[in-house]
Amino acid sequence: MPAEFDFCKSMACLCRDICERHGEFRHIDMGQVLISVAQARSPSKFGRQAKLTPLRFANGRRVEKRDGQVWAVQRLWHAGREMRYLLTFYLPRFQDQSYTEKLVTIFHELYHIDPDFTGDVRRFPGACYLHSESQLEYDRRMARYVRQYLKMAVDPSKRAFLKLGFRGLERKQGQVVGLRVPIPRVFPVSDTDAA
Repeated sequence: MPAEFDFCKSMACLCRDICERHGEFRHIDMGQVLISVAQARSPSKFGRQAKLTPLRFANGRRVEKRDGQVWAVQRLWHAGREMRYLLTFYLPRFQDQSYTEKLVTIFHELYHIDPDFTGDVRRFPGACYLHSESQLEYDRRMARYVRQYLKMAVDPSKRAFLKLGFRGLERKQGQVVGLRVPIPRVFPVSDTDAA
């Protein structure tokens, strides 16, 4: 039995496959999306499963002015390349969802990525710019995309780890490990720093 299972490596491989195969996700360069893991704060199965953190402001800007203050997003580099997004999965909670729920969660987070891949999120019209007017309808759309993806000639080994709960994955593959990256922060900068 292997000593450990690299969750981030397996998830990155699956996300690359989704982005290469499904037309709604082909704009995503997974080489600039860093996959990380975080500890779920409670053992409850309810709560945050995953989170996409954009590393730019609207239209890909590095700085933004709000109420007279200029703000910047902390930059994130990995393997010599600047990242545009950080995609974090909360374990063990994410892994303890059903197989279908896990896939919907992955698609849900990837769909938040701006269609122009600017480093910002996809923005819908109106106040509910992240999920449109209905998060339920947003997730129905993601479930439809999952069904479309599963009908493609997809190598099932890429998603086999999703069929197991967290403890089952540990028993079969070994200790679950992954890259832990603090969520980058937005911080104030002076006008001269922003130039």
